[in-house]
Amino acid sequence: MSSQQPPEEPAYEDRVYRSPMAVVTGVLLLALIAWLCGDTLVRGPGNTPWFAAAIGLLAVPLTVAFTVRPAVFANDDRMRVRNPFRVVELPWGAVDAVRAGYSAEVLADGSKYQLWAVPVSLRARKKANRQQGRQSLPGRGGLAGRGAAGSAGASAAAAAADPQLAPADQVVDELRRLAERGASRPGAQGSVRVRWAYEIIAPAVLGAVSLIVLIAVR
Repeated sequence: MSSQQPPEEPAYEDRVYRSPMAVVTGVLLLALIAWLCGDTLVRGPGNTPWFAAAIGLLAVPLTVAFTVRPAVFANDDRMRVRNPFRVVELPWGAVDAVRAGYSAEVLADGSKYQLWAVPVSLRARKKANRQQGRQSLPGRGGLAGRGAAGSAGASAAAAAADPQLAPADQVVDELRRLAERGASRPGAQGSVRVRWAYEIIAPAVLGAVSLIVLIAVR
């Protein structure tokens, strides 16, 4: 008699959170760096092409690190935070809190990790709070009677059930729900793991050292 294996839990793709504005800015900056440094490499006199190569080697990884690279990947078991110079993997069982004050951050194992991919805009938060406040007010515009009162009550109830949040607060709220739902899952247990992004750090350091040497021997 063959023993039956327990069904495996379905695997879902990671949800990816990043700042579209930062990505667009990074792509434009990379195009500008490529144009300026490339033109100098081809047409620059004397040691100028070497300076252009060193500056490009320094500027490209730093631009990628602070614009295109930051992202947050989350699934039912864990969250992976890709910041400019390191990657932090946090099982939901190790996460103590996900919050957004002046910046979005996650607390785990007694440490705090910022979410660079989720920039907090105080202006967007104030705008969302104003919209939420307006939705909670009774209907205006000269309407009267039971129909208007019922419509206003339904509108206020809908606003309370689905509050308007700033984009960063929406992301943090969704990550908080994922953490609460996945904290007890068997696959969400473990400790926090941190890995430095040497693929970013190494070329940036090499570019900085090259630039310092070129300036010293000039």
